Amino acid sequence: MPNKNKTIRIFWTILGLTFVCLIINFPKKIPISINLGKINWQHTFYRPDFSFGSEKFKKNLDLKFGLDLAGGASLTFDIDTTKIKKEDLSSALESLKSNIERRINLFGISETNVQIIKQENQYRLKVDLPGVEDVSSAIKLIGTTAQLKFKGEVELAPEATASATFNDVFTKDTGLNGSHLTKASVTINPNNSEPEVSLEFNEEGSKIFAAATKEFLNKRIAILIDDYPITSPPTVQTEITDGKAVISGSFTTKSAKELAVQLNAGALPLSINLIQQSQIDATLGRDSINKGIFAGVVGLILVSFFMIGNYGKLGLIADIGLIIYGLITLALYRLIPITLTFPGVVGFILSIGMAVDSNILIFERMREETRKGKNWNNAMELGFGRAWDSIKDANACTIITGLILFNPFNWSFLNTSGMVRGFAVTLILGIGIGIFTGVFVTRNLLRVLAKEKIEQ
Repeated sequence: MPNKNKTIRIFWTILGLTFVCLIINFPKKIPISINLGKINWQHTFYRPDFSFGSEKFKKNLDLKFGLDLAGGASLTFDIDTTKIKKEDLSSALESLKSNIERRINLFGISETNVQIIKQENQYRLKVDLPGVEDVSSAIKLIGTTAQLKFKGEVELAPEATASATFNDVFTKDTGLNGSHLTKASVTINPNNSEPEVSLEFNEEGSKIFAAATKEFLNKRIAILIDDYPITSPPTVQTEITDGKAVISGSFTTKSAKELAVQLNAGALPLSINLIQQSQIDATLGRDSINKGIFAGVVGLILVSFFMIGNYGKLGLIADIGLIIYGLITLALYRLIPITLTFPGVVGFILSIGMAVDSNILIFERMREETRKGKNWNNAMELGFGRAWDSIKDANACTIITGLILFNPFNWSFLNTSGMVRGFAVTLILGIGIGIFTGVFVTRNLLRVLAKEKIEQ
């Protein structure tokens, strides 16, 4: 049997966690107006601010919705490939896509969809931006050609070194830019068999690079795209005069390829031109949200009545556990944050059913133990312990399926749809939290609140 004091401490910890999640899920503001005869009271309640001393928690806690729920903008750009050699086209298009995705992430837009579409001999870039309000700024940001720069390290005064930022240290422009870089590619070091990124410069770039490596010998040269550093600045070991350089380090084949793609994004002269812009109406999204919420509420009410009707007070405690489950899940959606698409909402509702299923398995095992003559406390502990194997195996299978749908390693032979991934991530997260609330939270609530023997 568990220690009583430990059980009480866990119980208060659960209540504290529930209270924190309740505050996180509190609406940004709730205006209330009461007009009854001479009583005229109006007040707006705001979500409390989290502060730690003088520091305030400034993270945006609003739920984020995908394109199907929030609406947004869909942009189509024409890609000018006339300046690209045929053998470099595939790499150039991949570099362009990578660069646009990075820019959008910096812009703060989530759950975007960036596609390269081929129409006969013409290439198009299609970008979907959910919930974006300032479309003109997004167009300007996306449509700008990537700027690759090489900047050298400068010496700072000792008193300024401690507070110096990256942009304070790397301020000397070497004159080298993307127009001088012919190509970046992944190579294997013959001495240690580790992947590296090799750089090749044109004739003008070779001269500028030679001067830069001479000037910054035993110092560092940073590589930036759109003034954003893309690699840890390497130290110049020797003057390089042949226009060829190698960036070495603790690269994997994947990370080396990603760096080469980023470098090519600023080197290959791919320009894009906006040819179509459409606004996606959010009315369908609001209808979908309302229907999804309505379906979820009706389902929760029916499940709650079933649990109370079938298990009495135990069912009521399980319902309390479900409420805690919902608060924790929504709080994590806000904190991570998770971008909710309609399939994601469906995944959340489905995971609620999985959480209830765990409680049913546990309660039925408890009934079996009481029928064998065990007292209530022993029946409860044995019920949780013996139901755990079934709960673990069932949920593990669902999590594996969810991981296949989520495709975390971006394997081409598996799903790559953003909406399917949204469904998978809410399902996986919901199952994990459901196990926590069903086995840990409900068990502790039963230990503290339930004293009545379960019916035979």
